[in-house]
Amino acid sequence: MKRCLFLSCKAGHAPSALVSGPWAGRVDFVDQRRFPDLDLGGHGAIVLSMLTDQASLSRHADKLDAFLDGGGTVVVNGHVAYPLVSGLQPFMPQTGHGVEPLRVSRLGDHPVYAGVADDDLTFRRGVAGFYGRGHNPPPNGAVALNGLGPDRVALDWEWRRPGGGIVFMHCGLDLWAYANDPTSAARMAPQLMDWLFATSNGAS
Repeated sequence: MKRCLFLSCKAGHAPSALVSGPWAGRVDFVDQRRFPDLDLGGHGAIVLSMLTDQASLSRHADKLDAFLDGGGTVVVNGHVAYPLVSGLQPFMPQTGHGVEPLRVSRLGDHPVYAGVADDDLTFRRGVAGFYGRGHNPPPNGAVALNGLGPDRVALDWEWRRPGGGIVFMHCGLDLWAYANDPTSAARMAPQLMDWLFATSNGAS
């Protein structure tokens, strides 16, 4: 059974939501500085935090591309500033004032967002903007999952690349940061992990 690799931005960092779940023993938390020398053969998914050192990791984009070309899944949280994998475009901040530019709306069904209410993504502790304040434009062929603002630009999307592999993009706060929220947003972290292990082991 394939394992999941979480690239940590600092040694010993492991989000509690990913340590305590039923998948805990199947997730490897590795300092991203070790990535160039890692053998990815036993892994089906790689998870990147919004805190990832993108400048450093982008120097090994060819390795991430090869992982995807081999059928792997890469989850990217945060604002893309460097070309981590081929086809990603830089972050575009949202414009406008008030709540409406930050309002999240569902554009497509996905297991990660099953049962998650739009308002629980738009607002956190009564404040809008935690979930996302801009977007990384999706490549051709990507499927938009959640939109942002009146134009519903793709804040979350899934891209099944023509050569194999899947990129799951969330342009904002790490999804597992919501794991202890008293709202439906808490469903995202466990559902993300369930989906990752399903896709990396042959399920659709």
